[in-house]
Amino acid sequence: MQNIGIIIKSKNQRALEIGVKLGNWLIKECGKQILCESALADQLQLSGLSKDEIAIQANLIVVLGGDGTLLSIARHIQENSRPILGVNLGGLGFLTAITLDELLQVMTDVLAGNFSLSRRMVLNVALYRGSRMICRHNVLNDIVINKGAMARIIDLKTVIDNNLVNTFKADGLIFATPTGSTGYSMSAGGPIVYPTLNSITVSPICPHTLSNRPLIVPPEVTIETTLTSTDSDDVFLTLDGQTGFSMQPLDRIVITKSSHSIELVTSPSKTYFEVLRNKLKWGERYQNNGD
Repeated sequence: MQNIGIIIKSKNQRALEIGVKLGNWLIKECGKQILCESALADQLQLSGLSKDEIAIQANLIVVLGGDGTLLSIARHIQENSRPILGVNLGGLGFLTAITLDELLQVMTDVLAGNFSLSRRMVLNVALYRGSRMICRHNVLNDIVINKGAMARIIDLKTVIDNNLVNTFKADGLIFATPTGSTGYSMSAGGPIVYPTLNSITVSPICPHTLSNRPLIVPPEVTIETTLTSTDSDDVFLTLDGQTGFSMQPLDRIVITKSSHSIELVTSPSKTYFEVLRNKLKWGERYQNNGD
């Protein structure tokens, strides 16, 4: 691992300061080449690179920030997977589970080849307007179709492997990977799915019919969803909470499992279930300070 990419949370002074310390340590103590964006590169007296360039050239990518910062680089990894080491600088994250106190020891172990990886499924989504493809992207967490604040309930005809599932009348739909099952999908009533499984969760957002429940389908399927509402002019497709596209009536999206995956360096000090217990406060009793 000669080329180490460092991604920091945008405009975060603390992340920048930690990135400078980590970069100097890797350069001076470990003899590594650092790849980073302009804000950190200026501090390290290096040439700044784009996220696409870092994703291609790095042997390991260290993320200093939160889950959103990690997602911002994960979607740039298109083919050959690079291990990502996520360091959480705030509250405990599901993706950035390694703490700042662990960072140097974990980095030492990783550079020595002593680490474990968690392989995560990625989805590919394409947006079509008629026969024309508007965009195609890979996502690690979720694909969301939802209406704006003032829009009416929308109709979303959903077909899996050419079989009609339902025309959902709802505020929207969430298509989540197991990694993304603890995000928006969980808030919409979807299940928590163990992150290394291969499956897709389809969760309606505030469905008009309460019998519409989340579905879990195998990764080999092809999902097509069409916006069949003809009077909807405030509907958006959002990918990993990072990128958004306005949808027009009769636009459709096609979702398949991507041919590549994302590999996350796991924390040596906590399991996934420990992260769940801490993040979701399982087992804690409600205490009223007035009692």
